[in-house]
Amino acid sequence: METKHYEKRSQRDYSMSFKLQVVQEVEQGELSTTGAQRKYGIQARSTIVNWLRKYGNLDWENQTPSNMPKTPEQKILELEAKVKLLEKQKATLERQAYVADKKVIIFDMMIDLAEQEYKIDIRKKLTTRTIDRFKEQNQETLVFSCHLFGIDRQVYYRKLKRKAIKQHKAMKVMNLVRSKLMHMPRLGGKKLYCLLKEDLKALKIGRDKLFDILRANHLLVPPKRSYLVTTNSHHRFRKHSNLIAEMEIHRPEQVWVSDITYIGKRDKPCYLSLVTDAYSKKIMGYYVADNLNAESSLQALKMAIKQRVYKTAPLIHHSDRGLQYCAQDYQHELISNKIKCSMTQHSDPYENAVAERVNGILKQEFRIDTHYLDLKTMKTIVKESIDIYNNQRPHYSNFMHTPNQMHQQNEIKMRTYKTKTSSKLEFAAS
Repeated sequence: METKHYEKRSQRDYSMSFKLQVVQEVEQGELSTTGAQRKYGIQARSTIVNWLRKYGNLDWENQTPSNMPKTPEQKILELEAKVKLLEKQKATLERQAYVADKKVIIFDMMIDLAEQEYKIDIRKKLTTRTIDRFKEQNQETLVFSCHLFGIDRQVYYRKLKRKAIKQHKAMKVMNLVRSKLMHMPRLGGKKLYCLLKEDLKALKIGRDKLFDILRANHLLVPPKRSYLVTTNSHHRFRKHSNLIAEMEIHRPEQVWVSDITYIGKRDKPCYLSLVTDAYSKKIMGYYVADNLNAESSLQALKMAIKQRVYKTAPLIHHSDRGLQYCAQDYQHELISNKIKCSMTQHSDPYENAVAERVNGILKQEFRIDTHYLDLKTMKTIVKESIDIYNNQRPHYSNFMHTPNQMHQQNEIKMRTYKTKTSSKLEFAAS
């Protein structure tokens, strides 16, 4: 083990500026004599006491200010020590200012990237809220807080006023939206904009602003995925060909589409049979039952036939290959009313897209599948929903006309689209 070499120091080992700095720190209360000894590795505390007596401003014998005049040499050395200390402090402050400037630059860069990526004007939207929070947490004046943002107090108050006006407008818009959602609880933003267009125009609210308000109030409707098999195509009855695959539909009651969907509980559901006009998207007939018997689909068909407007025009009935539609009684009803029968050839839902979409609208927007009630009540819910659907809900594929409005004319060309897997045109049904 090495022995530590002890080296005795003399007064000449310490510079005058060092002595004056230690004296200054002790007299200003920054360090005690013992603390200064430990900090600077001075061998004896008495050395520091001697410096205090010799160079200090206090009389360390009686703790009273010393009236002994300092020599010019002492004053020069003291000033040099102060200059050195100030230069050190200046360098520290300059470094801190440099780091603070770089922090501002990098935070500005991060805000710019966030605004580009998330399409939000953060500086514009959060200025007043940030000033309020900074002012509250740091006990600063409004003038100083605004100065940090490079704005004056009048700009801050104007922003608050505009914010209050926007909030008041948003409340009016929400009242209009709720009046529609009372009847159509999950109506989408495009349909709401169409229904409220005149009222929104009076408020100077455009489509994008409406969507912003809906998003802020969590009223944008996410799609709901649900599937339960209601088709049984393994049966002995005749299956018909697809007559509408290449057909261009240009008038109401040219093609009807039929389907069955479940509503209510999965373990004990009710079943809704629908007959919909492919051109106007009007639900012509429906029936709710607690079973999948062919009689339910037949009742929906009979209702549709009673509601026909263009009774002499040729009509095709299109459906999947389910047992209900191939049954003898159902086919007899079609034949007796001179309605041709068309059926899908595969299990591809695009072959009966309009019927599938109307099922989805009733479930997702009118929420008829969320009620777990008795059959009588379910029939009432379905009746009310279909009445609103036919008379009030605009359709994108109808160029925002309601199904009833679309059904009263034949001049508007129906909107179509192509599927991802086929070049054939399919019927739009939104």
